[in-house]
Amino acid sequence: MSLMFVFGLIGLSIAGLRGMLIGAALGYVAGLVTHKVVVGNLASVQSQFLESTFTVMGALSKADGAVSRDEIAAAESVFAKLNLSDEQRRSAMAAFSRGKAPGFDLDGEVRRFHAVAGNYRPLLLMFLQIQCAVVAADGVVHPAEHQMLIRVARLLGLSDADVDQLEALLRTDRPSASPQQSMDDAYAALGLTASATDAQIKQTYRRLMSQNHPDKLAGKGLPENMRQMAEERTREISIAYATIKEARGFT
Repeated sequence: MSLMFVFGLIGLSIAGLRGMLIGAALGYVAGLVTHKVVVGNLASVQSQFLESTFTVMGALSKADGAVSRDEIAAAESVFAKLNLSDEQRRSAMAAFSRGKAPGFDLDGEVRRFHAVAGNYRPLLLMFLQIQCAVVAADGVVHPAEHQMLIRVARLLGLSDADVDQLEALLRTDRPSASPQQSMDDAYAALGLTASATDAQIKQTYRRLMSQNHPDKLAGKGLPENMRQMAEERTREISIAYATIKEARGFT
């Protein structure tokens, strides 16, 4: 229901037709202000998302003592996926370098992002998954990198289990994994165990797909040029679900 309509009804009930017209006018102004606030907040979240993504990425890449070629390539692949302009690419690379610099305030950067992103869990998980994907690019997550991921997760109000789940999600389509490893990772990727019922698995899958829909994430502040990465997350969730579904034989 629009604010014009609501304010108009209030005005009508108080002062008749004249009140309705005044109320509708006030509702229109209130609607414009609300729209500007919402759009402004969304732009702020998107800007901070990009800035924090690359600075934290730089810090995480150096967590094990050195930034590997694979991690640099992974960061550059993120630049490519985001379809950044030359200016945006330079800005992202500068942010990545700031994150690698001695004395970088990791906690402060993550808190700034959390302050503007709020507590919308799927958006926070998307931010964390991008970090996981880069540090896992060389085929292994170093213990120091894992601990820093845990640190970032806690600052965002997420749990250690969330990090484990995201790491498992990234392993869902490893061609070298054994059948048992694939099953273990599939359950972990959905945040479940092998003891889950078919009904629980289906319900969890539907919930995760709904929460991580790119349009929903965009409405909460995910930059539009990160849509491809959001789509990759839903694809990984689908792979995990398909692995379990095939093994159990349910429809």
